Amino acid sequence: MQDLLTIKSYKKMRIVVSILLAIGFLFSLTSCYNDKEELLYGTNMSCDTVSAISYTQKIVPIFQVACYSCHSGASPSGAIAMGTFATDKAVAASGRLMGSLYHSSGYSAMPQGAAKLSACSIATIQKWVDSGTPNN
Repeated sequence: MQDLLTIKSYKKMRIVVSILLAIGFLFSLTSCYNDKEELLYGTNMSCDTVSAISYTQKIVPIFQVACYSCHSGASPSGAIAMGTFATDKAVAASGRLMGSLYHSSGYSAMPQGAAKLSACSIATIQKWVDSGTPNN
């Protein structure tokens, strides 16, 4: 008799676990589906690349999201260090930055393993590079 109760309890527990796993799976499908700037904020965002580009106000926030997690610290990815004005400027001056962001042939597409940056972010960085990478 006790074996029969154990089997029934086990079956009920399997059903509950299966339901919980199914619910967890469904939630995982709905999280973070909008990871592109255009999808999050729409295409009517203003992308001001006419005004002077401030390194600290415009460039650093982009780099914090897209670059610094891999390209800073004691052993930066690909031995390409970023995270300070001097290192960011050096990467930009070398041509590696824009080649990677544009996914140009001969460059490692960046951010690696993620979607290409938005057109506005790339245009903003390009304007900063074209302006001589000022620190303002």
